[in-house]
Amino acid sequence: MTGRITIDLFTTLDGVAQAPGGPDEDTSGGFEFGGWQAPVEDETIAELVGAGIEAMDALVLGRRTYDIFAEYWPQHTGNPVGRRFAEIPKYVASRHPFVPEWAGTTHLGEDAVAAVTALRDVHENIHVIGSIDFVQSLLAVEAYDELKLWVHPVVLGQGRKVFPDGAVPARLRLLEPPVAGATVVQLRYAPDGKPTTGQM
Repeated sequence: MTGRITIDLFTTLDGVAQAPGGPDEDTSGGFEFGGWQAPVEDETIAELVGAGIEAMDALVLGRRTYDIFAEYWPQHTGNPVGRRFAEIPKYVASRHPFVPEWAGTTHLGEDAVAAVTALRDVHENIHVIGSIDFVQSLLAVEAYDELKLWVHPVVLGQGRKVFPDGAVPARLRLLEPPVAGATVVQLRYAPDGKPTTGQM
């Protein structure tokens, strides 16, 4: 088996992926716009997100995102998303040992990037949702098959970005034409090595 690793991120037009879901999700760095995604509704994109969740057979989360999910989703298993999360194995990247309380959760250990890569031998459709700190570790070494960005028509001018200053140089390949909903655009990329230069 050679499973695929897909990274799913909600982002703004200026690349911010910090705290899309709520005001208290992540205020680190004095971030003032937690919950920026909530006012931007898009039924087409919501259906695509839901289909992606239904298709996954493993969920990987960074510790901060895990804590948010573990507090909320076990109380909402009547929801299709909550039900799917309850059914599939969950893996957590955390620098510190802890005992997961969400049923079906495994701590990835000290080398979380290597551990996620090894999941390809166990699962077919592995998704990493949110978890921007851990995602940047995966992006830096191209330890993923697809980067899926849900780009919202919002500019914040602050917050943690998908590709911050100092990110490892990379080139990406568009997997399909962008899918535009009423307000949000889905972009799907695969890693494509290092940037090259030329003369225009």
